[in-house]
Amino acid sequence: MPYTITDKIWQSHEIAREDEFSLLYIDRHLTHEVTSPVAFSDMRQRGYRVRRPDLSLAVMDHNVPTDSKENPTMDDLSKKQMDALWDNSKTFNVPLLDFYSPYQGIIHVIGPELGFSLPGLTIAAGDSHTSTHGALGSVAFGIGTSEVEHVFVTQTLWIKKPKQFRIKINGKTRKGVSAKDLALYIIGKIGTGGGIGHIIEYSGETVSDMEVEGRMTLCNMSIEAGARSAIIEPDEKVFSYVKDAPLAPKGQEWEEAVDYWRSLKSDPNARYDKELEVDASSIKPMVTWGTNPSMVARVDGIVPDPSEIKDQTLKDEYERALKYMGLKPGQKITDINVDYVFIGSCTNARLSDLIEAAKVLKGKKVSKNVKALAVPGSEWVKRKAERMGLHRIYIDAGFEWRHSGCSMCIAMNSDRLPPGKRSASTSNRNFENRQGPGGRTHLVSPAMAAAAAVYGHFVDLADVDIAEVL
Repeated sequence: MPYTITDKIWQSHEIAREDEFSLLYIDRHLTHEVTSPVAFSDMRQRGYRVRRPDLSLAVMDHNVPTDSKENPTMDDLSKKQMDALWDNSKTFNVPLLDFYSPYQGIIHVIGPELGFSLPGLTIAAGDSHTSTHGALGSVAFGIGTSEVEHVFVTQTLWIKKPKQFRIKINGKTRKGVSAKDLALYIIGKIGTGGGIGHIIEYSGETVSDMEVEGRMTLCNMSIEAGARSAIIEPDEKVFSYVKDAPLAPKGQEWEEAVDYWRSLKSDPNARYDKELEVDASSIKPMVTWGTNPSMVARVDGIVPDPSEIKDQTLKDEYERALKYMGLKPGQKITDINVDYVFIGSCTNARLSDLIEAAKVLKGKKVSKNVKALAVPGSEWVKRKAERMGLHRIYIDAGFEWRHSGCSMCIAMNSDRLPPGKRSASTSNRNFENRQGPGGRTHLVSPAMAAAAAVYGHFVDLADVDIAEVL
């Protein structure tokens, strides 16, 4: 019987099965300051301990201020949650990358870059975008608070095996089209519920040609299509990406690991519950116009007219979205002005993302009406970028060059989009109030965000000069 990569990893980790649920062994567990307090509190009350502290990693990311390490802007709630994680990590002996750690960063950025996340593993974290780690060829799930506790105490998880949805992407991408644009296009095509109950497996020549960090963006955004997770077969690019990571296997263990990882491929005749083929060459840079990621248009397109929608429920959603976003039917996407630009988040704050945006920014200045923030995904990414001189390009252009953290993606810190203001954001969600109460969010790629910062509105990247920065 032919198997998919998900089947192979699942079967090798399944301990028991009851009805539709499997008890899976969890290889790696990531946690942060927002979803862990209740789990730790209950464990204290019950006298539980963490079964395998060495297989867990705690990170401060959602609440951390990004403006300064010496005199940070921090509200009481943020400080309280960060202090709680420090105390809980010490009590339960869980390794912690705290606010001052040189490896601190966003949970889904530091996992792969440190080699804590690897191919063939099962990975769990109290954060929906854990699907990001599937880009390495792992089965990775976001979990709830009670499940966080279960993993801490047992190193296992009861979970229903998702259905499988293969999306093949073929064709050469146009100038200015990135993994973020592919993700937004797919979400626009299948909707925010198109992946519900499924793990999406991405394949095809476009995915194979894509660098690992682009694949992470693709897997990260799969959650916005309603998917349970996402996965991509590991290849030589993945092996090279994790090879010298601090926590990756070394010596003979490395050779043995790679031999196993090479077997993690879906068999030619493997069966899927759903399939979709996408022609990447037909896709233009994308910009969301509404209040969920499926409300998206090509940059050379227009804001849709709700009156042309036959489905009443969808029509009502469009009307509400346009009212919240302050847009008019038929308005050109390129006529939408922005007030803020945010380059960051677990979707697009890796080194390659910063490079792509810097190519647009080099030799240019941010529009006088725009406030622009560049927030690297980790302190390690920040140092790498600075050694390359990228920070000078951002600062000279007029960006604020920040420390790492989730920042304006979720606004649980001091980085917030003011009411009524409009942002071009490389994050993953454009829900109402997501970046701040009353804030209006347009999801875009790093290059598109940089261009919007310069011109003050969205522009077709085919018409923008791209410089060399390396």
